[in-house]
Amino acid sequence: MFLWGGRFKKKSNKSFLNFNKSLSFDYILVKQDILSSIIWSKTLLKCNLINNAEQNIIENCLIKIKKNVKNDLSIILNSDCEDIHTWIEQEVIKRIGSIGKKLRTGRSRNEQITTILKMWCISIIKKIIISLKSVQKKILHLSEKYIDIVMPGYTHLQIAQPIFFSHWCLSYFEMIDRDKNRLIDILKRIDYCPLGSGAISGISYNIDRYKLAEDLNFTDITKNSIDSVSDRDYVVEILSCSSIGMMHLSRLSEDLIFFNTSEANFIELSDKITSGSSLMPQKKNPDILELIRGKCGRVYGSLISILVVLKGIPMAYNKDMQEDKECLFDSVKTWYDCICMVSLVFENISLNKKSCLKSVKNSFANATDLVDYLVAKGMTFKEAHILVGKIVLYSISKNKHLNEIKLYILKTYSILFEEDVYEYISIEKVLERKNSIGGTSKKQILNSIELARKRV
Repeated sequence: MFLWGGRFKKKSNKSFLNFNKSLSFDYILVKQDILSSIIWSKTLLKCNLINNAEQNIIENCLIKIKKNVKNDLSIILNSDCEDIHTWIEQEVIKRIGSIGKKLRTGRSRNEQITTILKMWCISIIKKIIISLKSVQKKILHLSEKYIDIVMPGYTHLQIAQPIFFSHWCLSYFEMIDRDKNRLIDILKRIDYCPLGSGAISGISYNIDRYKLAEDLNFTDITKNSIDSVSDRDYVVEILSCSSIGMMHLSRLSEDLIFFNTSEANFIELSDKITSGSSLMPQKKNPDILELIRGKCGRVYGSLISILVVLKGIPMAYNKDMQEDKECLFDSVKTWYDCICMVSLVFENISLNKKSCLKSVKNSFANATDLVDYLVAKGMTFKEAHILVGKIVLYSISKNKHLNEIKLYILKTYSILFEEDVYEYISIEKVLERKNSIGGTSKKQILNSIELARKRV
């Protein structure tokens, strides 16, 4: 069965029919399509296009179909229908006869598909927002659990300055918070109902589109019938958010993969989320993080795909738009699955306090603070920077840390050095001084955690 055919004299080629089908992936929209069809039947009743008895029959039939599908999706997937709209209409007609043929009155697939796709998107966005909040809570829990652990902070993957592990955690809290806020922002633009726009030019029946939107839980209606059926900005936006979100998760994974190496040895991942080697018995691999990192490229590909599909399409609806769903469904699922995996990682991670602190002390992470010490004594920053660079070279040649250099040696570089320099560049004091808002001092971290909890 097709939703078209009267104008055609010959049967469609079977290869073309298979090529044209979308049921294998748009079946996921069955719940939204049934709901919109129920609401549409009520709209037809208000317009006196069907009577009360007919509307009841149609609605009850759709409710039964919904229950049947919930129990057994194979009744859809085993069908040879073109798409989910065709399948539902066929089922309705098969069950209630000619009354079911009235359901399509005044409604085009062009508006129908974008309406139910928007409904699905709104639902999945809210689901992802909840999952992102869950990860944020896990981050805050880990930040509090390891509030006292010091580790090296990196720039260019070179040890830069000491930070608290909690400070590193909170950096990803902020990234994920932006992901969450971007999704909240999309909800404002997606929440416009296209139904009632027809195929391109609107419809002839006296339909209250505002009431229709309200019944479908939209806050407003789209304002132009051409744009209504051709708009896929919301798909692009969601894929863009997915790509940014996956980029954040990939960076997080890369950090943890490095922290988990035997060379760094900052963290250990639980046996529950690691795997072994088929050959090397000593291996404990962070596959979960590598897969998250790898799947990022897959989501990027979907964003590029939809942008390329849409860039050359004329107004209004074109069949090219059928290509929006597979990449959207796959990317959103991939992002959601990866969010859940990150949440699992944060539940199964432990820190090696000694290794973290040793790495800080064995580096020159307090070199900048040695510069600050001289600046506080009256030297210009530029002069202090050059001088401390020379001291670092000396330290490297003698295989010593900065706080191991004797005072009389330091005084050969500058008479400004005094005994208080050793306390000034101690790791504890270095961290304590980073007390600007958003800094890595313990005071600021505790404040950030408190504010973050309110945001979640």
